[in-house]
Amino acid sequence: MSSDQKADLLAYLQMGRDTLLWKLDGLSEYDARRPLTPTGTNLLGLVKHSAHCEIGYFGDTFGRPYPVQALDYDADPNADMYATADESRTDIIDLYRAVWAHSNETVNTHALDAVGRVPFWPAERADATLHQLLIHMATETHRHAGHADILRELLDGAVGLRQSRSNMASDDPAFWVDYRDKLAKLAKEADQG
Repeated sequence: MSSDQKADLLAYLQMGRDTLLWKLDGLSEYDARRPLTPTGTNLLGLVKHSAHCEIGYFGDTFGRPYPVQALDYDADPNADMYATADESRTDIIDLYRAVWAHSNETVNTHALDAVGRVPFWPAERADATLHQLLIHMATETHRHAGHADILRELLDGAVGLRQSRSNMASDDPAFWVDYRDKLAKLAKEADQG
């Protein structure tokens, strides 16, 4: 059995990208933007953050700067974690999709063992191969897709692995009420035991 490692890694990255955008489907502008954790995590911010991560890892790192004004992280260290009032959801989604094309071009024109220099990593470990960065970015994107899954569930109960396959044990809301009650009971018993 043979495999094209680059194509495999890019396919896993794309699955995470698609899932992250899917979590925005059908939401109001408010729900897409509003902070849902004490640290302000929000769905549209996760998309913007992921776009800017790819700009860094697959653009600047390999000498292919993305043609967008860099965010001022000195003025706001979380500048990539939320949509400003001037940025529409469409602006951020379009940016993310355009960044995919730029990132994919970097992947397709470089060997997996090509070495880039990550400008925002400590100097002693700033050199990284495209292979390492594809793994890093696919992992980070799926991590944020997991965050998005939880945020979306908190908003309206929508859950699932991806649009075409929910990967959930049941679609019956009563199942989940019983399941949650069971877990709550187990937690109380463990706390008292």
